[in-house]
Amino acid sequence: MAARVTMAQIAVEAGVSKNTVSLALRGDRQVTAATRERVEEIAQRLGYQRNPLMSHLMAVLRQQSPVNYRCNLALVNAHRDQQAFTAHHTIPAYVEGCTRRARMRGYRFDEFWLHDPALTGPRMDRILRTRGIRGLIINGLFHDQHLPETFREIWDRYPAVVTGVRTSDPALPFACVDHHEAIFDAMENVRALGYRRPGLVLQSRIDRLVDSRFSGAFQVSQASMDCVNRVPPFRHEGEDIPRLALFRKWMENHKPDVILTLHPPVREWLESMGLNSPQDIGLVALERHRDCADWAGMDQHNDVAGEAAVDMVTTLMQSNEFGSNVPPRGTLIGATWVTGKTVRRQ
Repeated sequence: MAARVTMAQIAVEAGVSKNTVSLALRGDRQVTAATRERVEEIAQRLGYQRNPLMSHLMAVLRQQSPVNYRCNLALVNAHRDQQAFTAHHTIPAYVEGCTRRARMRGYRFDEFWLHDPALTGPRMDRILRTRGIRGLIINGLFHDQHLPETFREIWDRYPAVVTGVRTSDPALPFACVDHHEAIFDAMENVRALGYRRPGLVLQSRIDRLVDSRFSGAFQVSQASMDCVNRVPPFRHEGEDIPRLALFRKWMENHKPDVILTLHPPVREWLESMGLNSPQDIGLVALERHRDCADWAGMDQHNDVAGEAAVDMVTTLMQSNEFGSNVPPRGTLIGATWVTGKTVRRQ
């Protein structure tokens, strides 16, 4: 039986250190492209084979050991509000998860605001190179699925992962809640409580942002209900009070006994009609956060999506994958039902 080829043998032939061989075989960009190619060619010629058990063991040991900072990552605020990382009701959870996982893996974040008038694609590229930033995580893209064209060169040159939504131009890797599952679980729980006519109230813009996954899953879940109890979704373009007249008409026509929504103002709309929750009608938050902390509903675990984004971008960095030509991959996070004061057993 032929002796197993070791990294030390590859290092001798390549004229580099064993550590450089290890980094090169992981595709780490700390090693130049020329050196990576030479090491990979020698490893292939000598018949080197990675030991998957040893690779897993070393990964565990690195995770449990005190970390030294390897390099920086970019945490990009894509929201129109420059203070969204702290002021928004949802985005801080993503940031918390990103920061927690990055610290554990030995990375630090530099923050950028994508709508900064002084920030252009070339300038951002220079900053990333100067600071040694090798990967990006994009948070807060809650207005549309498109990233500004002026930063196209950034997405083509660096591994980047989006949290919360999926982008279409360019299509980048993403980590977000499983929107379908969140709706299915919410419907299952309200029906288990005895509600028979669940209704969905949703901003049209939000539904478009997730490619109608909320409304689509809602209507699919209604397929097992009696036809007379199927309430059509109420979509609206804003949260302002002028929408109240349309909401009143929808309520009068369809008489839902529980409402699933992403929008806390629905509670005020109901109260203006003399309806209280849960006495008169149930309320379910499809995303529980500080503005609806006492509601029943779905915990989307956005911090876990942030953690997953860090895992994804570091994997892309290690495998030297970047650019819009990389097939987009996604990590979906399951939501969890949380009991609250806004529903009761019927």
